Amino acid sequence: MTAKETIVKNTLDKNTWIWNSHKIQYAVMGSGQPLLLIHGFGASIGHWRKNIPVLAAAGYQVFALDLLGFGGSDKPTLDYTVELWQEQIKDFCQEKIQQPTVFVGNSIGGLLSLMVISAYPEIAAGGILINCAGGLNHRPDELALPLRLVMGTFTKLVSSPITGKFIFDRIRQKHRIRRTLTQVYRSREAITDELVDLLYHPSCDLGAEKVFASVLTAPPGPKPREILPKCLSPLLVIWGEDDPWTPIKAATIYRKLAETRDNVQFYSIPNAGHCPHDEKPEQVNQLIVDWLTKNLN
Repeated sequence: MTAKETIVKNTLDKNTWIWNSHKIQYAVMGSGQPLLLIHGFGASIGHWRKNIPVLAAAGYQVFALDLLGFGGSDKPTLDYTVELWQEQIKDFCQEKIQQPTVFVGNSIGGLLSLMVISAYPEIAAGGILINCAGGLNHRPDELALPLRLVMGTFTKLVSSPITGKFIFDRIRQKHRIRRTLTQVYRSREAITDELVDLLYHPSCDLGAEKVFASVLTAPPGPKPREILPKCLSPLLVIWGEDDPWTPIKAATIYRKLAETRDNVQFYSIPNAGHCPHDEKPEQVNQLIVDWLTKNLN
């Protein structure tokens, strides 16, 4: 299957699941061992458009869902935390999948995958972490003093009822989304109008501004190094080497784990940033299929 054929534009059927009285958008394709794809901050099901059909064609039942507050899911005003999404993912698996699942996550989705696998090993067949985030937000102690002050001020402005909407409306403008993507994607060719639209349109939904403010002020959640000792399932870790948000040095803990555990594999992707599944889909898809074949069949 060519790269062009792997792109799902508007052909991927979307479904609705009601969770805690909220509408959650999800998609499913194929049959076989279930995989659940979990997107990162600000993304959605569409961010997996280059991966879903390939993995389904390889003989897997591929699920993808929009986390509450993102994509086509509802955006209620509440306190957003990684624990909230962990519960959403667990409930989705128990209600819609009902068998051990391989969790595939990018960025925050990677951290959520780790959390679910360690907390509920009975529903997990394995995990695939793609540039796994270290937390929902940067912890203050992880930032240099000048950046810590800047981020602190920015967070207060975004959360303010006076300035919050003004700032959010400017951040979500298409040219600014494109500029942000140039910071996290190595390949300019991968930053298409389609990709920008995938991020822009959900930001127009009612409640999107409040979600953004809540996420920025939320606790960062558990650190991967605290979770990994509890995660005994097979793991595949994939890392774009040129990621400025979760730099390759953050992958050291996974590299070391791969050296000591037979069921953990680590691969770095040259010339790729924070989202190698979208930037280098052929390479990432092949790594995933090969790993699934070796570890699950």
